[in-house]
Amino acid sequence: MKDLSVKTTIAALVLFFLPISAMAQTPQLDPGEKLEKLQFPAVTMQLKGWTKFGNSHVYTLPVRAGQHIKISFATKSKFAFLAIFDLSKPDDEAFFGTDEDGMDFQTTVKENTTWLLRPYYSKVSPRRGLGAPFSILIEPLAAAPPQPKPPAEPEPPSLFPKAPPKPQ
Repeated sequence: MKDLSVKTTIAALVLFFLPISAMAQTPQLDPGEKLEKLQFPAVTMQLKGWTKFGNSHVYTLPVRAGQHIKISFATKSKFAFLAIFDLSKPDDEAFFGTDEDGMDFQTTVKENTTWLLRPYYSKVSPRRGLGAPFSILIEPLAAAPPQPKPPAEPEPPSLFPKAPPKPQ
């Protein structure tokens, strides 16, 4: 019996000291949602599905620092959207949403993490139908070439002429 309590105590301590980021990598799913784990694609990947409250697929996508990526969301419905969450962050706010940020998201990843891509059918909009079809394109991009610096603008003419240099 004593051996069992020691194992239980050790297991509790291990769970207690797990980094919060490791625990945050598991998304909280809504009832009826199905999780699909993706890998960062080598070429463009297309996901197709149907979203309605309670019966949708959500996707996890591991990303690494330095990767360039573009994610595009397409739907014919004006009530379907895509939200992208960073699972390593403790808050549950999306860092990108097609309802406010447009249908395309393009970035260079700053740190290793896992994103949650959640297509959803808006609960606050008047509903027409049972849901909406959608398509998500995940495109790995080549590294962007460094942008040349714009030429320096010449100084505007001054009302006061500059004094000539002093002789030495």
